[in-house]
Amino acid sequence: MTSDSRTDWRAMPAGVRVVVRHRLAEPAPDGPRLTDVLGVVVRVSDEVVVLETTRGTVQVPGAAIVLWKPIPPPPRRRVHRG
Repeated sequence: MTSDSRTDWRAMPAGVRVVVRHRLAEPAPDGPRLTDVLGVVVRVSDEVVVLETTRGTVQVPGAAIVLWKPIPPPPRRRVHRG
């Protein structure tokens, strides 16, 4: 995957875990202008990307997406046996 394909959010495949960097709709004057969402792609349309995150479903407007990339599955939790 090239950097150009990472900016084309319509190329996100459903079922893949991704991180999406996007512009905030109304950033605080002295706050960050960008934020990241980590989740599994549920659906991609011409207007939005729908992600399932640990906090629920999130819709990210396509016009706000700056960059995205696939990421590996989360690490397995270790069971402490002591």
